[in-house]
Amino acid sequence: MSDNLSDYIWSDEGENYLSRENLGQQMPVDIYRLFQYTMRDVLTNRYGKDEMIEIFRDCGRMAGKLFANQFLDLTLDLDEFTSTLQKKLLDAQIGLLRFEKFDPETGNAILTVSEDLDCSGLPVLGEQVCNYDEGFIAGIMETYTKTPYVVTEIDCWATGDRVCRFEAIAQS
Repeated sequence: MSDNLSDYIWSDEGENYLSRENLGQQMPVDIYRLFQYTMRDVLTNRYGKDEMIEIFRDCGRMAGKLFANQFLDLTLDLDEFTSTLQKKLLDAQIGLLRFEKFDPETGNAILTVSEDLDCSGLPVLGEQVCNYDEGFIAGIMETYTKTPYVVTEIDCWATGDRVCRFEAIAQS
């Protein structure tokens, strides 16, 4: 994945609030999932499952970096930053974020996202599906800490858990 984010800029979004005066800015989760899971299927059929997962992580990472740069104050101390991040994710209806552990010396963390867009409410599928979220979280943490991260989902609604739990490991 390229670190160049200039291919996508927020001004390219246009004035959605003007162009969707009747429909508004929200869309149902099932429609978001229709988009996501059909894309997963096409990418898996074309490139294989492992490559699809990497593509989703890369897309999530880019989105996380863009989200952090656009919506978060990267100068805040850690407590204020995580509080602001939680509020922004709630306001955007992305999910409910909670940090379970954070080691300030290593930067490693365990965090959960509940009521997330990707899988909350899905039947048990027997596999973790929040690859986009892995990248999204990594992108936000990398942008704030200026340290690369590997984020791995360790619990998922789609494997029978009722919250998605992620391990974030700083790559110093």
